[in-house]
Amino acid sequence: MRLSVRRGFILLLCLFGVYGAVKALYHMLMCQSGNPHSLRVSVVVKGHNQTLYHYNQDSPIVFVGGVPRSGTTLMRVMLDAHPDIRCGEETRVIPRILSLRHGWRRSEEDRWALEEEEITQEMLDSATAAFLLEVIARHGEPAPLLCNKDPFTLKSSIYLSKLFPNSKFLLMVRDGRASVHSMISRQVTIAGFDLSSYRDCLSKWSQAIEAMLFQCMLVGSTRCLTVHYEDLVLQPRTTMMTVLEFLNVPWNEGVLHHEQAIGQPGGVSLSRIERSTDQVIKPVNLEALTRWVGHIPADVLKDMHNIAPMLNKLGYDPSANPPDYGQPDPEVIQNTEKVLKGDFKTPASLKRPSQESIK
Repeated sequence: MRLSVRRGFILLLCLFGVYGAVKALYHMLMCQSGNPHSLRVSVVVKGHNQTLYHYNQDSPIVFVGGVPRSGTTLMRVMLDAHPDIRCGEETRVIPRILSLRHGWRRSEEDRWALEEEEITQEMLDSATAAFLLEVIARHGEPAPLLCNKDPFTLKSSIYLSKLFPNSKFLLMVRDGRASVHSMISRQVTIAGFDLSSYRDCLSKWSQAIEAMLFQCMLVGSTRCLTVHYEDLVLQPRTTMMTVLEFLNVPWNEGVLHHEQAIGQPGGVSLSRIERSTDQVIKPVNLEALTRWVGHIPADVLKDMHNIAPMLNKLGYDPSANPPDYGQPDPEVIQNTEKVLKGDFKTPASLKRPSQESIK
């Protein structure tokens, strides 16, 4: 009897020991994962050279965004010209999924109904991360660094920064007057923007960029970089050096000649339905920099301080028409002269040419 008690006591100690070891191992693994409440998702993609690329939520994904017509396409094609980066065209579905997810978080009724059905926030986040990663990873040819360019994704920078802890963000900023003139003259439909009114569009631009900049600041300067379109156009070399250093990617001269990589294997792929295609097939030039001057109604110009307060906060002079954006690099001046003279020709390697030239 004593022996049985002793054996039982020893067995009990062993069980406690095993339990303690398993629990310690569990906590160690959860700490290493960095997110104990969600299932880590991963995607494997095979490249054209049969190389396997493994992506997961810890992969260093880059998100490029901003108010539409702010240079997001130019930035992404310059990044696409780098052999280690792949952005690709807009997905269009990613902003919608993010909007849907945020809707579930905001609505108390939806949140309560989901909880009643035992659909937790962690489950929804894991599903959202899996969807986003699948789309981004398989959206084009794989590369060491993946990039997504859907302008309004940066309205969700904070949420994305949590889903993908090693992600970084490039917020494109442009003079709102130029962005709005481009929207209206090209009839680029944007939800909530009245394309018949410069006043309304400038006000909506100011609100949108303020919200994105606020999120960028909360994410932090080590993960979110603000890039002015004017700097990218006037001094592309200096600006892209800053961008690539921020992304921890080595310099490559190809980013300054994106037009030569259009349609090339591992290069730049263009969409015929994106309104910027007819512009980014050309080398970096000054053609669109001040095109807005002379088109904005006088009453709107007079009230610009009140209509678009973010102009001044972003360093643009609301009363200058146009402001002094800075001096262009010599190479940009040469590119502009070629474009204006008609010396530049559409690349023969254009993968999917635009159906029409949009003014």
